[in-house]
Amino acid sequence: MKIKNKFLLATAGFLGAATVRNWMSTLDYQAAFYDRSADPIHPSFRGPAIFLQWHEYLALTFYLRGNCNTSMLISQHEDGELLGQAARHMGFSTVRGSSTRGGVAALRKIFRSGRALNLGITPDGPRGPRRRFAQGAIYLSSRLGIPLVAIGIGYDRCWRVTTWDRFAIPKLYARARVVTAPPIQIPPDIDRDGIEHYRKQMENLLNRMTEEAEVWAKSGGRYEKQVPLCREGIPIERRRAA
Repeated sequence: MKIKNKFLLATAGFLGAATVRNWMSTLDYQAAFYDRSADPIHPSFRGPAIFLQWHEYLALTFYLRGNCNTSMLISQHEDGELLGQAARHMGFSTVRGSSTRGGVAALRKIFRSGRALNLGITPDGPRGPRRRFAQGAIYLSSRLGIPLVAIGIGYDRCWRVTTWDRFAIPKLYARARVVTAPPIQIPPDIDRDGIEHYRKQMENLLNRMTEEAEVWAKSGGRYEKQVPLCREGIPIERRRAA
């Protein structure tokens, strides 16, 4: 069912954000970084960056990394307005558009604000195909001079929605694991062949990070340099020491 009434959209966005906060707060979060400075809450982070994850795992970063000076690229499709309302309640600003609908206007907004903001993109959204990396993020990185950061996510237990992305809803108290690749800067002024080359490279990388996180979550094992995370972005050991 499509919601077109603005008041109902705002209410649904607020309730959606509240549900995400309460539900996701029960999970056990651990992360592994190939480069710790890729985390926007780490003291060594030097942004801006374009953060990439598959659409099916959007709820995790929605919960963990709000209020990190990040804008989300959200489709102009009707469903995008609901997501945008919820995103704002979670501490994200939004840019509306995609590579197929309203893309030019969205890119202009990003060009104006991208150097002051991080950008969050689901490169297989808003309609898929699932885990198929679209070219838009490659173009943005090249034109804006902003590196790409691939974020792999996995749960040990979750439900899968029967949508194109098989959206993952973690079960209460599930293990949530995050594996983040080092930043990758796409060269400036690349041609179409170059864009396709890096598109394939980033698709393979994001799939590898995602598979690594999924295997880690299901195994219950440990990474040598894993970091426990909370929503505020402060490692638990630092919080206890404060």
